[in-house]
Amino acid sequence: MSTATRSRWLLVESLRTGTYASLAMIPFGVLFRALDLRIGHYGKKVVEAAFGELSPPLFRALVLVEHFIIGWISALPLLWLLMHKSEQRMAPTWIYGAAYGTAYYVLLNSLFLPWFFDDPLPWTLGFTTVYPSLIVHIVFGLTVVWTSKRFVGGLPARPA
Repeated sequence: MSTATRSRWLLVESLRTGTYASLAMIPFGVLFRALDLRIGHYGKKVVEAAFGELSPPLFRALVLVEHFIIGWISALPLLWLLMHKSEQRMAPTWIYGAAYGTAYYVLLNSLFLPWFFDDPLPWTLGFTTVYPSLIVHIVFGLTVVWTSKRFVGGLPARPA
């Protein structure tokens, strides 16, 4: 299989698994919001920074669209890792998903985005600020792993 074909296959799989993983996060977000915990904080901030003040329905729609776009993009690195992992028979795939979700949360949501928006680090605000977002990011990684098993398992060996 050519590199171009593998790349197209990876992009299509990123849309598929990224959609499932983005959907899987939503019930957890709804639950945490119902418990009055902080969730989706930076998704809203990014939309506000990009578009300014919007009507509530348009704002909610853009946050949802952003959620899926970020999910599609975020699935790519994990899928690429899984493609290469499957050829090397290393740790179980669920470990990659949980580690990816954790690393994603730590690097982006707890370090980069607070720095970018000049916010306090979530870790300084307490565990109740950290765990909702950490859990949904782990759910994302696990869902990508679970829904990509057929894709990753069905790849032919890489060309030499």
